[in-house]
Amino acid sequence: MASKAKARTGRRAATNRKAAKRDDKTGSAGAAKRPVVVSGSARPPTAGARRLRDENPRQHVEITLTLRGPKLPDADKLGGRAMSRARFRARYSASKSDADKVSQVLRKFGLKVVDVSLETRSMRVSGTVAQMEKAFQPRLGVYWSEDQGQFRDREDDYKIPASLKKIVTALIGFGQRRVMWRSRARIGAGLTPLSPSSLEALYHFPPGDGAGQKIAIAEFGGGYFAGDLALHCKTFGRKRPKVEIVSINWPVRNRRQIEQLPKDDRQDALDDTGEVMMDVEVAAGLAPGAKLSVYFATFDQKGWVDLLNRVIKDRPVALSVSWGSAEDSSDWSPAARTAINERLQAAAALGITICGASGDDGAGDEETDGAAHVDFPSCSPFVLAVGGTMIMRLGGEVTEQVWWETPGRRMKAGGGATGGGVSEVFRRPAWQRGIDIASLNGSGHWGRIVPDLAALAGPPGYAMIFRGKPDYGGGTSASAPLLAALIARVNALLPSEKRQRFLAPLLYRKSPLGRPIGDLVCYDITIGHNASKPKPGVGYEARRGFDAVSGWGAPIGTALLLALS
Repeated sequence: MASKAKARTGRRAATNRKAAKRDDKTGSAGAAKRPVVVSGSARPPTAGARRLRDENPRQHVEITLTLRGPKLPDADKLGGRAMSRARFRARYSASKSDADKVSQVLRKFGLKVVDVSLETRSMRVSGTVAQMEKAFQPRLGVYWSEDQGQFRDREDDYKIPASLKKIVTALIGFGQRRVMWRSRARIGAGLTPLSPSSLEALYHFPPGDGAGQKIAIAEFGGGYFAGDLALHCKTFGRKRPKVEIVSINWPVRNRRQIEQLPKDDRQDALDDTGEVMMDVEVAAGLAPGAKLSVYFATFDQKGWVDLLNRVIKDRPVALSVSWGSAEDSSDWSPAARTAINERLQAAAALGITICGASGDDGAGDEETDGAAHVDFPSCSPFVLAVGGTMIMRLGGEVTEQVWWETPGRRMKAGGGATGGGVSEVFRRPAWQRGIDIASLNGSGHWGRIVPDLAALAGPPGYAMIFRGKPDYGGGTSASAPLLAALIARVNALLPSEKRQRFLAPLLYRKSPLGRPIGDLVCYDITIGHNASKPKPGVGYEARRGFDAVSGWGAPIGTALLLALS
């Protein structure tokens, strides 16, 4: 009896296992048909924008996919000698099998694979809105806002076919929502802006002109006036550098083309071009022997990703970035911010120092919620964050102090103030953990602190040429290319084994004297604050040593060269 009962129990168990397998297969097949929400893809409505209608289903769209890949080097492990391109590709590229699988799946939806870059873990894919909706369900529409006019965008999340789960980590480019801004500081009238030679003297640039180095400059709008650069170099007695104009996905117009635009479009284009020319002229005046590559991309999330992909491939010694917005702005989707940060991380591993402006609106960073904010991408631990100073006369003595003039949202009323503070998104890297600066939002001391150092942003400003006439510029938008030029000058004089290193973590390392290198290679800025006004009215104070408004202070170029040697 016992043996028969055991046999019957065994037969039932076998039958149950077969049934379970059938159920599993049926369930798996059903699940495979259900698309999967991509983590971090949720995006709230655009502030101040309204949806006008659904996007035309026949409209062409190109997006950039981010593929999974091996874990990139952590910020705590950077700062040493950079990896070779070959080693980086071998260790950190996406797999070809993943890319092939994605291509195979997406072609079933009628989508076209435009480009595959395993090195940057990216695939560019194009198709109609109808095809994108079928594959990813982004619910695309036409929106309108006062700041941007009419543009394509999405809300909520998007999905991917279940077979691509964990392979595709982000889809960038469905929306054209503006995610970055830069404001041109209005320097006080009657002051004489500084020439390249004056800036060299102020920050003790080492000898040379950056020969053999490549400086990249990121631009998200505007055009390029070659005649202004030629006149700037002639006016200030500088050799005219070689300039490469690279259009990522933005048409680069010259002066004649811009001046033929309709009035409203023309003024916007001229404003943006003034910023472009300031970046180029600052870098050209301080590193005229370097090659300048100016990258133009759209001011949305896809522009960021595609531009950084190209920079990683080109591998300059420094990239100047004068654009950004609050790290926690609703304009960013978490998945896109992560995708951008991964590319910043790859750049740092390759020894590219990205010099990111910390912002021009104080600790509020153009937000109006009564809290402190820091600017992305400068708050990334894979960026050298650059704050701003100004030169003032106090009691008959000229001093360099924290840049603070009356800030206001996007400085429509003029003025400005350096950004700086504690990140609520990015953790504090190990090389900053000995620094005690609390977040003004009361969330603890764990976040990345910005800036790392600072340079001139306010009065008396930078001398430049625009539209054939003397002009001036400023803001942390000008501080960033100054640092990029200084890095190029220093790098050109270093022994080959000491070149091409991500600079930010090196500033926090202890020197043989027992003091942080940043403390030795910067002039301490101890006067001023970056409180935003009128709202939120919070900010940080300058103090002796490192602080959240000027970092280690203003650079001393010759000391930096000595320390890095």
